[in-house]
Amino acid sequence: MEINPYLDIILRSVAVYVFMVFAIRIFGKKELSQLSTTDLVFLVLISNSVQNAMVGPNTSLLGGIIAATVLFILNYLLKIIMFRSKGIKNMIEGKPVILIYNGKVDVSNMHEESINMDELEEAIRQHGIESYKNVKLAILEVDGNISVIADQVRNDNADQVRNDNADQVRNDNKDQVRNDNKDQVRNDSPD
Repeated sequence: MEINPYLDIILRSVAVYVFMVFAIRIFGKKELSQLSTTDLVFLVLISNSVQNAMVGPNTSLLGGIIAATVLFILNYLLKIIMFRSKGIKNMIEGKPVILIYNGKVDVSNMHEESINMDELEEAIRQHGIESYKNVKLAILEVDGNISVIADQVRNDNADQVRNDNADQVRNDNKDQVRNDNKDQVRNDSPD
């Protein structure tokens, strides 16, 4: 018995969609927000290969529209299910992961999420913070971005130390200029 070609497209599209959701979940959330050139090439090739798997031998316009419609409907339904069920949402998207708490790096969470210190420090600098020691909280979000909240007390203290040091340098420079001027006046005065 031969299956209706359009039902075949619908079933293939559902299978590919489910596979892709779980593959991306396994692939890692860090990768979602940090696409490199190779990741982009990979996505283009994957989309082409799964498109063939969805429509099979049917390359008609109607076949493509049916496949796209099924994907839109599945995506819409999945969003509704995830909105209503926190368990399913966590299973599909994962949970945010704490990377830094009160200036202390959680190395085990970084290792589990395959994030190295260079990547973490880059995210911290992008938020205008000099050191992980000045971070109250850094979280790897479910979309792959790293959110960083500065420790205001540590940053204020660091700013105060920088300002105090700058004031000291300015005062030292003023004193040096005064002393140089006095020496110049002594050397220029007739004996």
